[in-house]
Amino acid sequence: MRPVSRREFIGGAAAIALISATKMSFAEPLGLAPGIQLYSVREQMAKDFEGTLAAVRKAGYVEVESAALPKKPAPELRKALDQAGLKCVSAHRSFEDVTKNLDATTEFEKTIGVSYIICPGPGRRNAGRGPLTIDDWKYNAEEFNKTGEKLKKVGITFGYHNHWLEFAPVDGKLPYEVLLSQCESDKTTFEMDCGWVKVAGHDPVALMQKYPHRFSMFHVKDFHLPPDMTVAKHDEANVTELGRGSIDYRPIFAQAAKNQKITHAFVEQEAFDIPWQESLKVDATYLKNLTV
Repeated sequence: MRPVSRREFIGGAAAIALISATKMSFAEPLGLAPGIQLYSVREQMAKDFEGTLAAVRKAGYVEVESAALPKKPAPELRKALDQAGLKCVSAHRSFEDVTKNLDATTEFEKTIGVSYIICPGPGRRNAGRGPLTIDDWKYNAEEFNKTGEKLKKVGITFGYHNHWLEFAPVDGKLPYEVLLSQCESDKTTFEMDCGWVKVAGHDPVALMQKYPHRFSMFHVKDFHLPPDMTVAKHDEANVTELGRGSIDYRPIFAQAAKNQKITHAFVEQEAFDIPWQESLKVDATYLKNLTV
């Protein structure tokens, strides 16, 4: 990994200072800096990376979590983020990246400057297709413990990000609870996607009550949901902007304040049904005005 130049160091320091100042004036619950998962603007980044980052910052965000970044060297990505005034604090990387390719993944993300590497989906113990078995989920926990132990040694926290799949019962068990019980708390953390938990028919508040101190980050998104939402009806959920759907984030953040240590909360807009720049501002405004 090459040394960071003086210009890059100064640029990074300026971004951190900007984040600190913004946290002072941004009334997001838990006192967190406003953050966004860059998967939200994946299509826009592919067309105009620097312009999209500038628009993200203009919408009010200062922290980002990476996904779907352009295929560029890490120093180039870091430079663009610094110039936009954005601090990349977390990265989503595939199961293969955090297991088979962990050394290269770690070197890349250390250059970006992340504090977290998050896996957003499971792998399989053996090659094949079809639904994952409980044995597969236990295998994931085993691998995540190994990855978490290795990353901890270099100052990076490893975690897992859920979708709805983890709440589809397998042999009478919830895969998500298998992960929560078998991933060791001193080696792993969890990034709760609150929106997908609700789409799966479960309650983020109840999860935090049952598993105190296991969640360190949130994904914050909204859906229009039927009143009798279950995991079997996950495809009936329709994406919308924060505050315009079915999810009330006040009790979620209130519970987090009681028994979790949430370090980052990222807006994630799965799709846009209004102009994307307007959508990002709607989401940022919702969090800014949210009180618990």
